[in-house]
Amino acid sequence: MRIFVLGAGATGSLLAQLLERQGHTVWCGDRDLERARRFLGKKSTIPLTEVNARNLRGIVRAARGCQLIVNASASVFNEIVLRAALRLRAHYVDLSSHLARHPFKAEQFRYAKRFEEKNRAALINAGAAPGLTNLLVKRAAEQLDEVTSVHIRLYESSESEDPISQWSPVVSFDEAVSHPRVYRDGKFLLGKRFSEVEKFHFMEPIGTVRVVLAAQDEVATLPHFIPMRELDVKIGGNEIDRLRRWHKQGKLQRSRGMAQYRFPQTPSPRKVAKLIRQGILQNARFAAAVLVRGVKRGAKEDQYLLIRSARPPWLMRQRMSPRSSSNFSPETSRECLLRKCCRWKPAAPSSQGSATTASGSHIKHPC
Repeated sequence: MRIFVLGAGATGSLLAQLLERQGHTVWCGDRDLERARRFLGKKSTIPLTEVNARNLRGIVRAARGCQLIVNASASVFNEIVLRAALRLRAHYVDLSSHLARHPFKAEQFRYAKRFEEKNRAALINAGAAPGLTNLLVKRAAEQLDEVTSVHIRLYESSESEDPISQWSPVVSFDEAVSHPRVYRDGKFLLGKRFSEVEKFHFMEPIGTVRVVLAAQDEVATLPHFIPMRELDVKIGGNEIDRLRRWHKQGKLQRSRGMAQYRFPQTPSPRKVAKLIRQGILQNARFAAAVLVRGVKRGAKEDQYLLIRSARPPWLMRQRMSPRSSSNFSPETSRECLLRKCCRWKPAAPSSQGSATTASGSHIKHPC
């Protein structure tokens, strides 16, 4: 398949390399060629062309001949890249929503009919969270006749003296200064930033941590396709704790802009490897927990069920000293997916419990 990847940063460069290894014809576009080459690596043979994601015609020229556009650029450019895919009659994939037009409805939905008319597919929010989290919710919903509530719990943590951006700093800042979206009693609402503190138990070695409301895209997609009464997303870990502290100190405001020393540029893979060898970056972990409550209708009685989908926490970068190599344990490296179903009482609305751990992607039409 001929695939054009727009945005050769931390995520786009990795996707391009993985797709090339699978035998696809891949080329990338980015506005900063020097930075893109650092992310792709010196030995990469993937063609790279200069293109600005703000320029529709430029994207069409750079991607001409592709069968699929992977939009790994900032979500603010989603609609421009969607229009480019339509002009090229190409399939489309992106990683998140911008939600500027409507805080509770992904802007990509406006293009669904146009893609259907051209007999092309558009897969949106195909990242980690949103992403697999959405698919885990959908799979659990298929086990039930009625979904009452969905609770997604995320954990993201790394150890370093100074902030190190592992994702786009612009996206991280935007999420930090945005109000979290929640779905309560069948209504969309905006919550307070870093509010509704809750203790949640993830699988070991993480254990029980404090989680707070976060601005995640799942709330703007899932309730439009899966009938439910409640949905919220909360995040825990030392990174969200740092943001919460800055928020309390009044240092985290959209009007003050993004301070580069708090949201530094994402380091290249080579730079990250160096930070790990030097012991500057340690123990970076990510986990996701999905809990879906609902009803399974029976001939004699209804069953109230809680379905959890789980995988052991993913240790992205384990502690390494300058003298040691990676030291992954069986617990952190295995890829088993755990699912558990238990009964619950409707009168118990608590969202706490043992976690499901995973990482993930959301499709445009999950139903």
